[in-house]
Order: sequence, then C-alpha cells, then structure tokens
Amino acid sequence: MLIALSSLFSRQPAPLLGIDISSSSVKLVELSQSKSGELQLERCAIEPLEKGWITDGNIEKFEEVADALRRLVKKSGTRTKNVAMALPASAVITKKITLPAGMSEQELELQVESEANQYIPFSLDEVSLDFCVMGPSAVSHGDVDVLIAASRKEKVQDRQGLAEAAGLKPVIIDIESNAARMAAARLMSLLPNEGSGAVVALFEVGAMTTSMQVLRDEDVLYERDQAFGGAQLTQLIARQYGFSPEEAEAKKRSGDLPDDYNTAVLKPFVQSLTQEVARALQFFFTSTPYNRVDHILLAGGSASLPGLAEAVSQQTGFACGLVNPFDGMEIGSGVRLKRMAREAPSYLTSCGLALRRFVA
Repeated sequence: MLIALSSLFSRQPAPLLGIDISSSSVKLVELSQSKSGELQLERCAIEPLEKGWITDGNIEKFEEVADALRRLVKKSGTRTKNVAMALPASAVITKKITLPAGMSEQELELQVESEANQYIPFSLDEVSLDFCVMGPSAVSHGDVDVLIAASRKEKVQDRQGLAEAAGLKPVIIDIESNAARMAAARLMSLLPNEGSGAVVALFEVGAMTTSMQVLRDEDVLYERDQAFGGAQLTQLIARQYGFSPEEAEAKKRSGDLPDDYNTAVLKPFVQSLTQEVARALQFFFTSTPYNRVDHILLAGGSASLPGLAEAVSQQTGFACGLVNPFDGMEIGSGVRLKRMAREAPSYLTSCGLALRRFVA
C-alpha cells in the first residue's frame, strides 16, 4: 500500500506550513509568492523543546511535543492547516533503481513493490513506501531512474499524529536532508554563475548532531553525521558555573552569562566545533577524488555562535558563511526582522519543507 499522505514526494500548491521537529525545538515557516513571482516569507517561529522529549528522531514525550507544536502555531499567527513535515534520514531507507521508461503508474507501482522487497529489511505491511521518477537514466539508454523511499509506518504515524493533535493536516512527509537540500539549492543559485559546478559543504549544527552534506549542482557527493552539537556547549556552561542543565540552557538562550563566559567557555567550544568541521572535510577529501570545496555553509541552531564562521574559514582556508534561507525573499509585515535575522540559520529544513508548495 503506498503512503497515503499525498506521498513523500508530493506537490502541494495550496498554502502550506513547513514544520521541522528537532531534538531541541520545533520550527515553523510559511512562504507565499508575490504577484511578480518573488518568494515572500509570511511567518517563522521557533518553540524550544526540553531535552529527552525527542531522542534520535523518536518522539519520547508525545503530549509535551504536541503542546509545544500548538504553542508554536498559535505564536506564529497562521491560519494555514496543511503541513509538510520530515523524518530524519536515519528513519528512511532510500534506494535508486533503474526501470524501463514508458511504464504506466500502475506498472511502476507493482515493479517498485517487488524491487522494494529486496532492499527493505521489514515486511512491506510494516512500511510506508513511496517512489518518484527522477528522469532518464544516465547509464542505461531507454530506462528511467526511480527513487524508492520507505519508512516504518509507526514513524510516519507519529509525525501525522503530532500534526493532528495540533489541529493541522499533514499532507507531505519528506526526509530532513532532502528538505535542507531544497532550501540550500535556492541559496546556491544565488552564488556567482548561479552556483553552477560549485562544490558546497553544508553543515547543520544541531543540538546533538552535526550533519554534513557536500553538494554540487543536483548531486550529493558525500554525507556524514557527527555526534557533536550545541548541547555540548550547554554542558560546558553547567560545569563551569555550577548551573543545572535547565538553567544552563536558559542562560545560553538569553545570553545572561558571567563576564568570563566568552574566554572561558565560548572560545574553546567554537575552537573544538571548528576542528570537527575541519575533520569532517578531511574525511570527505580522503574518501573522494576532491581536495577542496568552493563554499562552506553553516546552518542549524548553533551555527550563529559568535566567531564560528570566521574560525572555520581561517582553519580550513575555504570561504565560510552563515545560512540565511530567506536570502533574496521579500519579508512579510508579520515577521520581526531582528529576531528572524538572528535565528535564520535554524530555519533551513523548515524553509525547505515550506518550499514544497512551489515545486512543480
């Protein structure tokens, strides 16, 4: 049975919220298009989650997360109900297969199901399965490349259930790394020569994990996750000043920290985060034919730590910048500019999900 959410790869021209659920917060983005065809940011909002509510992409405290999602929707002021959400890449099995061109939708479905049996370690009754025809095969004349995506049904139902508990209607379930790529592709098109041929290393620095994707045009050259993120800064603050983890997190968010915080805690943390980025790049260089990147883009909640982008650029020798997924968009009157600018790197995935509204 194919997934009933208008599918993992479906298109949705009606108003749509992009909602990204990470281990530390829920983020919402709503985009529209002006009469001239320009994208416009209508709304963006973030609601923090407590540690342990979401672990490794699994929802451990359903009611608490549903409450946070309700607060987020209320805070944003949106009236839109349709929502695009995403699962972590670790919860989705994807496989590219090659099939003969010219098959009907029904023939494709049957073929995909029989192929999926070989690649998916669960019974097909237990999974939500979807596919999308990517286009003509580069290696096999007269065939097409088809991307299969499958996830355990309970993972999909958890996301659906959260949306419904907040009075929303889930219409798209995507994969987080796909959504991040969609938002990043728009930014890459703003680079010189519309980013054509540029090798871009995208780092998303989350609370628990830093995800790296190396992109060139439409290709993913390399992917890697590292267990390192902003939660370690919270631990350092707690240890240095004797705060509880909750106090440390609250003070980190508000900036209400002792005078020696910058030198005693922040600088050493930025240094170790910079080394993690440099190490990840080194892994990329040693396992591929590449030995340089043209741009490093930093996204995620901890990307905007003071001095991080400069330190990464200095350490690696490559141009490094903070991601603002709303670059080049018109900004609606409901958006608080200062706050949006400060939080922009956190919105990469939710912006990618909101962009699904406009993808033909």
